[in-house]
Amino acid sequence: MKQHRFFFLPFFLFAGTVVVSVVVTLATVSLIGIKTPIERQWLSGGDDAGTLRETGYLDEESATIDVVRSANQAVVSIAIKKDISTLEPNIQSFPFDDFFGFPFFDVPQGGEPDDQKKTEEKNKLQQVGGGSGFLVTKDGLVVTNRHVVEDETAVYTVILTDGTEYNATVVAKDPVFDVALLRIEGDTFPVLALGDSESVQLGQTVIAIGNALAEFGNTVTRGVVSGVNRRVEAGDGLGQSEILEEAIQTDAAINPGNSGGPLLNLAGQVIGINTAVSRQGQLVGFAIPINTVKRSIESVIATGRIVRPWLGIRYIPVTPRLAEENALPVTYGVLVVRGDTPEQLGVIPGSPADKAGLEENDIILEINGEKLEDKDSLSKKIAGYGVEEQIMLKILHDGKEKDVSVTLEEYPADTE
Repeated sequence: MKQHRFFFLPFFLFAGTVVVSVVVTLATVSLIGIKTPIERQWLSGGDDAGTLRETGYLDEESATIDVVRSANQAVVSIAIKKDISTLEPNIQSFPFDDFFGFPFFDVPQGGEPDDQKKTEEKNKLQQVGGGSGFLVTKDGLVVTNRHVVEDETAVYTVILTDGTEYNATVVAKDPVFDVALLRIEGDTFPVLALGDSESVQLGQTVIAIGNALAEFGNTVTRGVVSGVNRRVEAGDGLGQSEILEEAIQTDAAINPGNSGGPLLNLAGQVIGINTAVSRQGQLVGFAIPINTVKRSIESVIATGRIVRPWLGIRYIPVTPRLAEENALPVTYGVLVVRGDTPEQLGVIPGSPADKAGLEENDIILEINGEKLEDKDSLSKKIAGYGVEEQIMLKILHDGKEKDVSVTLEEYPADTE
């Protein structure tokens, strides 16, 4: 399988290697403000190519301008700041510093600063990175990526498009998806409407807005949905990686610093959160579908935290290729496997799966009678159930099928 490189877009530092498995569905799109070729021909009163192009482009351009005008006020930049006086003086710059023109650490060059300068710089916060986000409630709830606010020693500032800055508090980090929510003080903030990512179509026009390179806030780019239902493993270059399930692929230019910003349709609705980009390809970016994020937002609004059900396994999807290479008896479901290190067990001790007797190398075939096909995401299906809800799994254990009852529990906060 051909390998591609993707990396998260937190604050222009992360990079990693991933293998992408693709599931694409082809569909036609007809959106508000965009005329199909037949509609354009009817409007033009003929088939003149110039007239058709002009009519179609003008409609789409007007729709784009309207979306940006209405959405821009609710898209924010996130500044990541640290006390550089606490950092080791011999820490070297990261490899992307020069390219992005924004060093992660301000390493002194040529000689020691005098005592007065040391005193002035002590406890001084310096911006070391940036990301993007967007407001979803009038009282200041901001959605972004979890990896943007992963550093618990950093200070986070939310900056509106008019330059107003607010101190931000990290309210919750989603334990399953790369999503986090921040809070800023206020009660009259503009908000973005959330769309339906299930209705996203291949070829649909989309708009990305974000803090490009952590320097150019509210940068606008436009493109199309160039892929759907992508399964992408994105790495941060520091040994951490995460699977993006059913990601939306787009050719709208997204850059480091865009992480956490919205991917919008031409109705001005958020259909995804921009999260990762290919380092090898051009204009190959990925967004988390907004439907997987809605429950996190609703949970924080209702309880002040994110509550998710938990099964407690590590797994990989069973594909025909995986089945052939490993002589598996089935070509669907998910295989319970260990992680990259011996400590990352396939079945987490004390988890619901452990209590139900699941073991490494078991294959989960069905949940409540529904087959886990290649296009299905186990984590998404589990997320659709409630804490303390009982589910029935059909598994393949030592070559024999059996039914296993599992009672889901709340995802523990200390589980990686």
